[in-house]
Amino acid sequence: MSRIGKKPVNLPKGVTVTVASDNMVSVKGPLGELFQAVDPDITVKIEGEEIVLTRPTDQKRHRSMHGLYRSLINNMVIGVSTGWSLQQELVGVGFKAEAKGQVLEMSLGFSHDIHFLLPKEVSVETKTERRSNPIITLKSADRQLLGVVAAKIRSLRKPEPYKGKGIRFVGEVVRKKSGKSASV
Repeated sequence: MSRIGKKPVNLPKGVTVTVASDNMVSVKGPLGELFQAVDPDITVKIEGEEIVLTRPTDQKRHRSMHGLYRSLINNMVIGVSTGWSLQQELVGVGFKAEAKGQVLEMSLGFSHDIHFLLPKEVSVETKTERRSNPIITLKSADRQLLGVVAAKIRSLRKPEPYKGKGIRFVGEVVRKKSGKSASV
């Protein structure tokens, strides 16, 4: 049995879940409303303050779908109740970030500034302190969308392996190469 799929999803106060006849799960809470289409083979039941997912057989496909949809629904419940956030830091001389509404304006060492338009579901904050790297904080109720936006921002200037300059997640360790001077 799938250990993740067997665990029920607990519903916190203020979160309501509805399952439509076409297996469309909607989760509504104080931070918004999210939708997820669930495979027709997986059954979703609401039992009191818990959501329970079951599968018809032990086929490999059913086992994998069982754990996947349980995790997706759990992420939706956490997102609409407390929300998700990601932090990225800009490592490099002269790298800057500034949030202007839904536009993130970054100076990443190119000949021009980069203006990155964020979806309306994602909010952004920037923090720049003296003698530290600028930090971008992204917040959203939708964890999948948040990860996609963070990956796109990171792809604008990935951390390079020789000096470590670029956009990285806070706490991410970048493996550095020694360069050609070390091969003696």
